[in-house]
Amino acid sequence: MLGLLPALDGLTHSAAQFDLAARQVVRASLPVSGGTDTVDLSTAAVALLQSRNSFEANTKVFKVSDEIEKALIDTVG
Repeated sequence: MLGLLPALDGLTHSAAQFDLAARQVVRASLPVSGGTDTVDLSTAAVALLQSRNSFEANTKVFKVSDEIEKALIDTVG
């Protein structure tokens, strides 16, 4: 289980990164009154894609770990 802690941390980090990027995209679509609040949509889109890819990679760590555990159980007994 200790080997899965970095993957769990990665899942948490990518979810937080996704939430932040999604809020930036939403904020960019809202009209701004009296301010110059701008969001670079291309940067936010890249952050969304990076967080998705990170989440998928960390999810695969759990899947591979599960497959290895099943293979060991089948081999041992």
